[in-house]
Amino acid sequence: MSRTIKRGPPPKRPAPRRKVAVKKVSVMDRLVGMLPVSEETLKKIATWSILGAGGAVAIAAATWVGIPGMIGAALAEGAGRAGFKVEQIEVTGLKRMDRMSVYAVALEDKQNQTSMLSVDLEAVRQKLLRYGWIADAHVSRRLPNTLLVDIVERTPAAVWQDNGQLTLIDSSGVLLEPVQPEAIPNLPLVIGPGADRQEASYQILLAAAPALKPRVKAATWVGNRRWDLTFESGETLALPEDGAPRALVKFAELDGARPLLGRGWIRFDMRDPTKLVARKPGASLAHSVDVPAPASVPETGETTNTPSQTAGANVTGGEG
Repeated sequence: MSRTIKRGPPPKRPAPRRKVAVKKVSVMDRLVGMLPVSEETLKKIATWSILGAGGAVAIAAATWVGIPGMIGAALAEGAGRAGFKVEQIEVTGLKRMDRMSVYAVALEDKQNQTSMLSVDLEAVRQKLLRYGWIADAHVSRRLPNTLLVDIVERTPAAVWQDNGQLTLIDSSGVLLEPVQPEAIPNLPLVIGPGADRQEASYQILLAAAPALKPRVKAATWVGNRRWDLTFESGETLALPEDGAPRALVKFAELDGARPLLGRGWIRFDMRDPTKLVARKPGASLAHSVDVPAPASVPETGETTNTPSQTAGANVTGGEG
């Protein structure tokens, strides 16, 4: 007798494991991960950049096609709400000028507080150039919130004295700032109306005789046409209207051959190019000697009978 053998269902095979896809990291993602800022910060920077570029393009386009300015102002105000406001001002190049004066000019326009894009950079620059200290200025934006101001200052060259007032000036005569008598800097002193406008020619004059330059204490612009130099040792040298550098060189040669400065003279006159006229305190007459003969300059206050002697009463009087 046969048996019927019942077979059960075949055993279930285990389901194959699904392959987990390995996420590939792009080179750009790796570079971003290496940056010392978070991804959130990078997104903000990108947003600011896009808004700034879009706002600038929109304002430029509005100006080019003649759209009313109120639309451009609205765009600028929108950029301000997005974070583009003047919150910082960085000033470089300042050495002597008051820094707060620069800040005041940069923030003078109330629109600056609304939007960076509304700042008129050229207008700010022109206002800064009104200050004597500032020879040039460059104004720019650094988004999102910083205004950059780079200053080029003038260099003081002399102190100008006029009607008792002292003013610092540069080599071209531009007025820089007032000077207090007790705080006069170690700079040449030029005296008289119009002397400030002669600063450039005065520097040329001193450059002609570099040996005498450090010994000059002050220079007086006389009659708006010529110079009187005052030396540290107290003497005054009257120079001619024409050929002043040549006369100063000749005086330097005479002083080098036989010292004249610091020898008790109070005044030298070289307005006549052919002779040097010298005077000592208390002398009734001045002594006149030929310029080519420096050794004949007398060393006393007495009148000498030399062939080149002339009456010098006009030298001891007022200026001609």
